[in-house]
Amino acid sequence: MVDWCSAVELRTWRGGLALNVCAETTERSEHRPRLVSPSRRAVAALTSPSGYTRVMKRLHRPNLYGWSVFNPERDIDFHSVLWVRGDGNIAFDPLPLSEHDHAHLTKLGKLAWIVITNSDHVRDAAALAANTGARLAGPRGEQGTFPVACDRWLDEGDQLVDGLEVISLEGSKTPGELALLIEGHTLITGDLVRAHEAGRLTLLPDTKLTDKARAHASIDRLAGRDIEAVLVGDGWPVFRDGKRALCELAE
Repeated sequence: MVDWCSAVELRTWRGGLALNVCAETTERSEHRPRLVSPSRRAVAALTSPSGYTRVMKRLHRPNLYGWSVFNPERDIDFHSVLWVRGDGNIAFDPLPLSEHDHAHLTKLGKLAWIVITNSDHVRDAAALAANTGARLAGPRGEQGTFPVACDRWLDEGDQLVDGLEVISLEGSKTPGELALLIEGHTLITGDLVRAHEAGRLTLLPDTKLTDKARAHASIDRLAGRDIEAVLVGDGWPVFRDGKRALCELAE
């Protein structure tokens, strides 16, 4: 098992190790004709020269795991998170899983819910739900236009399971974008909060915001929380001093 902190740091070696990993993964993916389900085909596409997958990794807490895909067009990683819990695991914005990670996911226990933060992060959620029997939850603000059917629509203050706080962010590119706070310490974000360099959070570009003032108000609310880690959907995760990073973003 790979530590995500170390794996992300390796990406700074743009001309060396990181590119070699990409090439090796691409080569392996080209010799896997048995990957035939929709989810597996998505993996094959993402391990082409335009991107590569990494194995599922344990994160900063023993019950949190993540997996990633590098997007060369934006030069950042896309991330997914798995929260392992006794009453059924929860996946957030799931990207396609490799064959190895499907097996790992099964070993970690039943997948009960898949939470999608916004319509641009549907990713492989429908295929994963079909393969595992997990239920889907999405943002109530997009209920009328969401691209997949959900079993539950979430808004500010809703409780999907114990220990998970639902936060609705305003002013982003989609209405009611979700942020999820796990057990008061780990914040999962979709598009509004991202990170293009290690240790520093940033906002979605102004051109994509529907209301800049409301977006900044959403960040102010997050900065008021005592958050340990911020696991962004796009970019570099912040594993420590999450509150500090959110406060700097709010300034």
